[in-house]
Formats: sequence, C-alpha cells, structure tokens
Amino acid sequence: MKIPFRKKKVPQSQLGEMSLLDHLVELRKRLIRSVLAVIVGAIVVWIVRIPLLEFMEAPYCSFQLANSDEETCRFLQSAPMEGFSVSLTVSGYGGILAATPIILYQIGRFVLPGLYPNEKRMLFPFIGVSVLLLMAGMVSAFALLPKALDVLFGFGPESYEPLFAPREYIGFFVKMLFAFGLAAQFPLVLIFLQLIGVVKTSTLSGNRRIAFVGVLILGAVITPTGDPFMLAVISIPMYISYELAILVGRQMTRRREVKSAAGGFAT
Repeated sequence: MKIPFRKKKVPQSQLGEMSLLDHLVELRKRLIRSVLAVIVGAIVVWIVRIPLLEFMEAPYCSFQLANSDEETCRFLQSAPMEGFSVSLTVSGYGGILAATPIILYQIGRFVLPGLYPNEKRMLFPFIGVSVLLLMAGMVSAFALLPKALDVLFGFGPESYEPLFAPREYIGFFVKMLFAFGLAAQFPLVLIFLQLIGVVKTSTLSGNRRIAFVGVLILGAVITPTGDPFMLAVISIPMYISYELAILVGRQMTRRREVKSAAGGFAT
C-alpha cells in the first residue's frame, strides 16, 4: 500500500514576499497572542494586588508622614467602588507590564522576515535590553516620586493637607512609572527603526534641532507633573539617547555596506 506523498509546509518567509492578506493574518495571530499574554498577566497581578498596592503606597506614605502629624499613612476613599476600581487599574497595567517580553517578541517575529539572518539573531538581545531599560526607567520614577510629590504640593499654601484619594494616587503613580519606562525605550526604538529601514541614520543626524524640540514636547506630554524639574529629568536623557542611537545607527550602516561590498565582490 502506497502512502500518499504530502508536501512539507514551508514557512512563508522562505517562499518569498508575503501578500497583504498574509501580513494581515500574521498580524492578527501576533495580536491575539499578545492580548492573551496581557490577560494572563492581569489575572496574576490581581491575585497579588494587595501586597503590590502596599508597595506602591510607599513613596506617598513616606512623603505624607514627613509632611504631616499623622503617625499612620491614610488615603481618602470617596466612593464605595474605589477599591475595586483601583485594583482593576493596577491589574490591567500590571498585566501589560508582565506581558511586555511576550509583546516585544511578537512584534519582533512580525517584522522578522524582512531582516537579514544576522539581524534576526539580535531579536532576543533586543528584548532583553528593552526589558532592562523599562525596569531602569520605572525604578528611576519610583525613586523620584517623593520629590515629584513635594514639588507638586509646593505650589499650594500650607493649609493644603497632602491627602490623596486612592484612584488619583495610583493613576499618578502608574503614569509616572510608564512615562519613565517608555522614555527609557526611546534609544532602542530609534535603533530598531534604523535596523528595519524605516528611518535612516542620515535623517536622524540631519534633524537634530527638530529632534531636540520634539523631545521637549514629548517629555512635556508624558511627564505627569508638568514641572520644569521633572521635564529636564526626563528630556535630557532622551536627547542623549537620541545621539547614542545615531552612533549605533552609523555602525550598523557601515557593517551593512561592508557586507554588501563583500557580497558584490564575491559574485
């Protein structure tokens, strides 16, 4: 009895350029996996939400106890559903944070077919560096949070007592952490855009003045406090990372030119 011959399925990236429909199907698959990762992460964060909320309260409590006569840290709950709302918010953002490596991996896999083999090997190092930068940015925000609260409360008179509602404080906390975390991703995003050919290194180096103004605007948008101190803290490192991205982009361009020249000579 003869066994019918079955053709081995070949990955689409090896068959040539993908059609628009293939791209959409691939994008849908990557989005579904990313959303599932966020949901799983949110469920895990919901389970540990109480100790996590207590950890998030630390910067506010240290500031409040230093600026009031209270012996214990207190929040002002102004609505019956506020505790549930805060827990839901923390779980959602925590799910996104927990799923960040998977989300980055799915993005990398989506653009992978358009990269050179040596560039494909950079996917996991890129993800690792991205996660480290994200964590570094969030740790910096956590350390600067008491200073940010001090600056914000300094605009009001002494009769204003620093007593936050949980929803307002957690919202401020999350915005601060994600603002600094996203700002830390800035150089890696620029390097990635140069790697896949969306942005040229010459374009970045030729538009430094525009980039400087753009960094200031972006820093003002993503900085929750809006004060000059925090704007400088977040904008100056972003512009320095812009220059570093240009240097890395030049190195990548030189390597590509050398490899192209070597390939052309070999043929």
